[in-house]
Amino acid sequence: MNKMIPIGYEVFSEVRDGFYFVDKSGFLSELFREKPKVLLLTRPRRFGKTLLMSMTQQFLDIEDAEEHRKLFEGLKVMDDPATMKEQGTRPVVFLTLKTFDGYTWEDMRDSIVDGLQTLFLPYKYLLASEKITEEDKTFFDAVCKCQARFTKLRSALLVLSRMLEAYYDKKAVLLIDEYDAPLQNAWSSGYYPEAIKFFRSFYSEAFKTNPSLDFAILTGVLRVAKESIFSGLNNLKVSSVNRGGFPTACGYTKDEVAKLAYDLGHDDKLDELAAWYDGYNFQGAEIYNPWSVNNYFSENCEAEKYWVDTSSNDIIQTLLTQADEERWDELRSLLLGGTIASQIREGVIYNDIGKDASDIYTMLLQTGYLKAVSSTNLGGERVYELAIPNREIRLLFQTEILDRVDRSYGIVSFYKMGLAIQQGKAETFQKIFQGILLRAVSSHDAANAESFYHGLMLGCALYYENDYRVVSNRESGLGLFDLAMIPKKPQLPGIVMEFKTTESEDALEKVTEVALKQIEEKVYITELEASGVTDIWRYGIAFCKKRVVVKRA
Repeated sequence: MNKMIPIGYEVFSEVRDGFYFVDKSGFLSELFREKPKVLLLTRPRRFGKTLLMSMTQQFLDIEDAEEHRKLFEGLKVMDDPATMKEQGTRPVVFLTLKTFDGYTWEDMRDSIVDGLQTLFLPYKYLLASEKITEEDKTFFDAVCKCQARFTKLRSALLVLSRMLEAYYDKKAVLLIDEYDAPLQNAWSSGYYPEAIKFFRSFYSEAFKTNPSLDFAILTGVLRVAKESIFSGLNNLKVSSVNRGGFPTACGYTKDEVAKLAYDLGHDDKLDELAAWYDGYNFQGAEIYNPWSVNNYFSENCEAEKYWVDTSSNDIIQTLLTQADEERWDELRSLLLGGTIASQIREGVIYNDIGKDASDIYTMLLQTGYLKAVSSTNLGGERVYELAIPNREIRLLFQTEILDRVDRSYGIVSFYKMGLAIQQGKAETFQKIFQGILLRAVSSHDAANAESFYHGLMLGCALYYENDYRVVSNRESGLGLFDLAMIPKKPQLPGIVMEFKTTESEDALEKVTEVALKQIEEKVYITELEASGVTDIWRYGIAFCKKRVVVKRA
């Protein structure tokens, strides 16, 4: 048994050559039981989609069929005679679109030309066949030389599958990985209309009007609305995190993680693995983040945020900047371990992003930041109860908020600010916090002022959750305090904060006094005292756009 963990390997044959492989070959059996004409499989980034596609390619490809068969020895699919009859029986085209990108439409066009050239070159043997028409040979040669008219490239997959069918006398299988990556890039960079026009035709000719197609599989993170890109494609089956079958195709199941831990001699780490990387719910199946689990074992069982910085979150960041006060209240609730209820619109229409208040939750669910705890059908509309899945994502969720505020200011500043809060040093607390506001916060960020500052302080306070239990908007005494930090260690002080905003910088000092008076009059320290805390700092904090004043009692 191989015990090396594959980090960053996405080619099936490479993983099978010396690395531990979590057996996902059962997907092939399910695929041939279901037999979808076009399957769209959407899952979060780094959940094993590319490796799954590579495995499918090397299972089906008629080229090197005998060599590829050896790769599946000992795997589940070998126990399925019906599916094994399909092994090595079809010509396969495997195209990844993650390299189709660019800051402008001109850059994207160039990457499309280069990407299709790279796709076509390994099939140059087709040019020697008399079964191929001269017209197709001419087009193929032009693509290989990057000389084809760009408008003709929309037919690239149609022509290539037609040539493969003519050569092998078998219909082709098309595997498209990261199908939505170019559209996300185009949306973020401002040339979405040009991109969707090309890719709508590109996919339509490949999947809708292609008599040489046996079947196709596409993978991606987001489900782009059928009306936007797959209009008229009536044989499309969608498998998402919520519905559509193939629930365990991507990610690790609980049993798979338990076997992996046992095989590596770390079955004593299962509780930690579950707390950090479990918690996803794919159509009722309990799923772990495979990227993070692999990195955990590769790094000698060190629990960290391994999933961070593995992809762009431009859409989420844009939606966060548009969030209203109600959305920020809900996000704070999620950070504190609560749940929220929301509709989920799985079909993304890029031009409409942000028009519906639920869009932020659709994106957070599909990209892996939230999980569906349950769902209810209300008058034909399904409403989901959503939560943060695990400790890793909770910390990342917190980081996303902190990063919006201040990536450049650095971890040391937050550490020093936490010490100042604990030590009752209001002036130091104010000085550091003022620096964060001046450096990284836009005046536009505070459009919903009190809610924004409350969310900002909550994100900062959660940074110290190893020492404190952070509580927001909790009833205590005669009212609701804004924020409290209840110590987990007896030697630490308790902290109560009340936030106020003002339109006048001249009124900041006075407003902090009002905040402190409210803490006293409403007896906000009641909950801390009930928890056995005797040493309590009371902070009144007043904001005016990018200015802050902090006072302590």
